[in-house]
Amino acid sequence: MFPVEGIISYTDTLMENIRNFCIIAHVDHGKSTLADRMLQLTGTISDRDMTEQVLDSMDLEREKGVTIKASAVRMVFTAPDGRDYEFNLIDTPGHVDFSYEVSRALYACEGAVLVIDATQGIEAQTLANLYLALDANLVIIPVLNKVDLQSAMVEEVTRDLVQLLGVDKSDIIAISAKTGENVDLVLQAIAERIPAPVADKEKPLRALVFDSHYDSYKGVIAYIRVFDGKISPSDKLKMIATGSRIEPVEIGVFSPGMKPVQLLEAGDVGYVATGLKTVSDCRVGDTITHALKPAETPLPGYQKAKPMVFAGVYPTEGEDYGNLKDALEKLQLNDASLTYEPETSEALNFGFRCGFLGLFHMEIIQERLEREYNLDVVFTAPSVEYKVDLRDGKTIIIDSPADLPDEGEIVDIYEPWMELEIFTPTDYYGVVMDLVKKRRGIYVNQDYPAANRVQLNFEIPLSEIIIDFFDLLKSSTRGYASMDYKFIEYRAGDLVKLQILLNEEPVDALTAIVHKGDAFHKGQALVSKLKGIIPSQMFVIPIQAYAQGRVISRANVKALRKDVLAKCYGGDITRKKKLLEKQKKGKKRMKMVGNVQIPQEAFMAILRLED
Repeated sequence: MFPVEGIISYTDTLMENIRNFCIIAHVDHGKSTLADRMLQLTGTISDRDMTEQVLDSMDLEREKGVTIKASAVRMVFTAPDGRDYEFNLIDTPGHVDFSYEVSRALYACEGAVLVIDATQGIEAQTLANLYLALDANLVIIPVLNKVDLQSAMVEEVTRDLVQLLGVDKSDIIAISAKTGENVDLVLQAIAERIPAPVADKEKPLRALVFDSHYDSYKGVIAYIRVFDGKISPSDKLKMIATGSRIEPVEIGVFSPGMKPVQLLEAGDVGYVATGLKTVSDCRVGDTITHALKPAETPLPGYQKAKPMVFAGVYPTEGEDYGNLKDALEKLQLNDASLTYEPETSEALNFGFRCGFLGLFHMEIIQERLEREYNLDVVFTAPSVEYKVDLRDGKTIIIDSPADLPDEGEIVDIYEPWMELEIFTPTDYYGVVMDLVKKRRGIYVNQDYPAANRVQLNFEIPLSEIIIDFFDLLKSSTRGYASMDYKFIEYRAGDLVKLQILLNEEPVDALTAIVHKGDAFHKGQALVSKLKGIIPSQMFVIPIQAYAQGRVISRANVKALRKDVLAKCYGGDITRKKKLLEKQKKGKKRMKMVGNVQIPQEAFMAILRLED
């Protein structure tokens, strides 16, 4: 059988020469730059085709210094002894919002290169990803990056790493990913220290989907690691969790572009072009098997990505509603964790209620809507999902504060609580404690993973950290503290609905669910803030904060003054009184029928109450 034109012939790499690994690091510690140098040193990409952050295809990824979508690439490394190794690098997302995707990518590997910035030291995301890697039983290769910079604290950070990992000082490789210094030693360490995959080519097929993206010609492209069995292009496949049937358009490897092959075997990392029309049919963490001879059990760890943060998204111009719907549909093709449904607001008209993995995910979607689809959109203040027990025995789930029923119907409101880890220099211990205490956080314990560094563990409601908590943490610790969080459970809380009334009409987009003890000062702060933002009209506009059946704060936006007496000169005083009385009646009528225009800053005011 002759090879098909355009398909590279499959070279049967011995299983013992395959190395599957990932690079894990805190945001902006040099993960993508190290991947670039590896691609150059192994000859996977020529110097002519080289660009910075090759694996980060989005402009946003390059600007923010954080990988948003996982990617994979196959390299061939020739060791000093002349032996050829097949390296499969799985590049993981680098932000706490995508921790589930990171855990699936780690499960697809046998080893991890842990990159630590020599100028910053160990940070929260470093620890979080390290613990995920240790849970997946990966071999850890510690790498100290940016040692060429003058501010590098090589000795201190090396000492911290020895204490944290319990490794020998000689096991830590000091490199500069930017200049390429000692990157060859990292490649050698991967070949020597990371074990070859243990797999059985004769067992029924089981392949883990660790990421996916949508291609308009080939449908959903599933990024896979084959654990057992083989895949050829003619096989009929199925997804175990979703039950979707697949007839592959093609199978292949990343080198670094997509290159078709004739066979993928146990131990390999590659892709399957499924032909499926939506990413939700091919979810991250699912297992691919043969449709005719399926595996009995899926690979462990699959769970459906669940949105944690919700916000209303509205076009600033009503005629852009259709364009916004199309844009969200296209974004969802590549991102199954984004959810949306139509929503209407009296203040903002027609829009969508969207669910995101976290605040960073929400920020990414907002920027993509504005950049890639040229849309001008308003995002309402983010909220979380609440469970509400009603007096009639029902339990409802709400993700919009405006949907909360009247107090008389409610027995309990449950809110999501998170396990929060904050990693900070010991100098800022008191500042961090004070910040978390103000946000209803509960101290659990502390640990000292390195000298002069403390890891503080808390439990805190998600609603208290999704808005400006991270910014406040960074500013109060001069940028040194870092944080990581994960969901624990829903807990009953003493919560109330805080409404804002403009001209005695409730504004649903400015409604929030707050703790009873915070309702008064949050209402007062919001009213004061809105007073400076709402433009003056020809009539007085009352702004009221309403909670627990009563108005708790009020301020008036003064009316614009029109001098109706300017043309009235001479004559009796009764002429002036008649004109003023006429104006008074006109203003009263205007107040009854007039609309108050609410600028976008008003919806963002709820985010910046502590400025």
